[in-house]
Parts: sequence; C-alpha cells; structure tokens
Amino acid sequence: MPTPERQMPRRIYPLRVLGMGLGGAVVGVVLWERHASVYAWLGMVLPAFVWPHVAYLLSRRSTDPYRTEMRNLLVDSAAAAAFVPLMHFNLLPSVLLLTLTLVDKVTTGIRGLWARSIPVMLLAGVASAVLTGWHWAPETSFAVLLACLPVMTLHTLSVSVVSYQLIRQVSRQNQMLDELRRIDSLTGLFGRGHWQEQAEAALRRHHTTDEPACMLMMDIDHFKEVNDEHGHAVGDEVIRALAHVVRGHVRAGDCAGRYGGDEFAIILPGMRAQDALAIAQRIRAQAEGVRLRELPDLRLTSSIGVAPADHRHSNLRAWIESADAALYAAKKAGRNRVAGCMEPELVPAV
Repeated sequence: MPTPERQMPRRIYPLRVLGMGLGGAVVGVVLWERHASVYAWLGMVLPAFVWPHVAYLLSRRSTDPYRTEMRNLLVDSAAAAAFVPLMHFNLLPSVLLLTLTLVDKVTTGIRGLWARSIPVMLLAGVASAVLTGWHWAPETSFAVLLACLPVMTLHTLSVSVVSYQLIRQVSRQNQMLDELRRIDSLTGLFGRGHWQEQAEAALRRHHTTDEPACMLMMDIDHFKEVNDEHGHAVGDEVIRALAHVVRGHVRAGDCAGRYGGDEFAIILPGMRAQDALAIAQRIRAQAEGVRLRELPDLRLTSSIGVAPADHRHSNLRAWIESADAALYAAKKAGRNRVAGCMEPELVPAV
C-alpha cells in the first residue's frame, strides 16, 4: 500500500493544475490589456500551465517524493511572486495571488512551510522585477476584476472542502479515542469510567423520579486458581468467555462493564429487584455451562450480587458497596449463587 508520502504528489497534482491555471488566467488578462511581449507571455505560460506537470513527474520519479514535493511547493510560491512584476504590480491580482499562495502553504499543515515561502517569494519577486523592469501600474480594470472572481470563489470553496474534511477526520478520530476510553479491550464491555458514569446517572434518576434500577456485581469463582494453574492467557480467555455471556443478557439500554480483574458490573435501569434477580440467575446458569475449547474439563462458575437502587444510597459508592455486600454473601454461601443485598434469604443456585 502506498505511504502518505508516496500519495502526496497525486493529491497535490490536480490542485496545482487548477490553482496555477486560474492564476495564469488572471495574469494573462493583465498581459493582454497591456499588450505584453512574447517573453512576458512565456513568463506566464511556463509556470502556470507547464510547471504543474513537470512538478508531478519530478515527484513521481523521485526516491524521496515528500522532499521533492516540498521543493515543488516552494517553486509554486516563487512563481506566484514572479507574476507580480510581470503584471506591473497590478494591485488586486498581485495581492490576491500572494495571499492565496501563503494560505495554501498554511493549509498544507506542513509546519513552517509558509514561513519558508516568504524569503523565496521575496527573492523571486526581486529577480522577476530585475528581468522585466520596475514598471508601476497598480490600477485594476473591470476585466481583471472579473478574472479574479473565479480564483477567489474556487479557492474559497476548495479550502472550505479541505477544512470540512479535516474537521470530519478529527471528529472520527475523537470518536475512536472516546470509544477506546469507554470500551475495555479484553472483554468488549464498557470500561470502569464509562460504567460508573452510567451508574451515577441511573442513581440520580432514581432519586429524582423514583425510577427503579438495579446493579449486578459478578465475580468469577476461584479465578486466582485458574490463573495459577493454567496461566494468565487462559485466565484472559475465561474473562472473555464470561463477558460474552454477560453481553448476551443485557438490553440495549443496560450498561455492562468490567469493574476490575475478574469482576463485572451491570446496571439495569428501569428494572426492579425481582426481574434483576431472574436475569442474574440466567447469567449464572449460562456461565456454569461455559467450556473452553483448549480445556474442556475446566468448570467455571460465578457468584452474583444484586442491589436495587435505594434512597439510602447517597452516592454511587454506597450503591456499589451494597452490590459488593450481596456478592460477598453469595460467595460466603458457597459460591455459584445469586444473592440480593435487600433480600431476606439467598437465592440458591438452580
């Protein structure tokens, strides 16, 4: 696959053809008005209509296309500055070409390119003035004004399109970064930060509207022994397998996340304790049936604590502590259990 450096000449080529061509057309109108010599016309035609194709060939055949294209961009700046004395310093097209040339260098995103262009433009302008003579005719006719309009219009549109594309690219990258921040890479579940944000939102809704919500805290039984006996790679496989079970039992509006290590947390907004206990039992039962392809004899179980949101939970930490207490009760009762922190009895494993 071509690298961005290799693709650079192909991306710049059509823009150079368009930009230099439109600039050359403006210069051509000025030259036509003052009945310029053949040499002046050559000074316009070669940079405006021949140079873009030469620059493309130089970059394509270069062993270092990026460096060659950097030099080509500086030549573009020199050509634009050389047009100014050629037009006898006609005010509007001169200011227009010099300004847009610098804007183009800024929009490339190449650090310092615009600053390097300034001395190159000054030298090219002085050299052009020496060759063509220091003629001063700043007045701009209506015909030249009309010739400048396509340059201004198309350049503005092209810069706007490029800016829009950059904004969209940055937006997509920000979305990817946000996704990386929210998703745990091992399990595919939400990370702890995002999960806690959703839990806090559910608890606030409960306090303001009495909307029910439940928290499930799930832990893999004897996970340390699995790690010690079979290694961390198998341990990661176990975590992924049980995370897959969890994902299969959550609704679109629920939030299942990795709380830490081998512990999972699930927020069930709008759900009452009895329904949450039933979901927890289904998760526990399916987790018990999980088998690893490499270790078919390995038996996996899990313990789950269920804690409905309560007005006594003044903050998220209190709610988590309730779910942790229910999880501890399930483990204390022999593991492979579901327990509700506010239930009078443990809900036994089926």
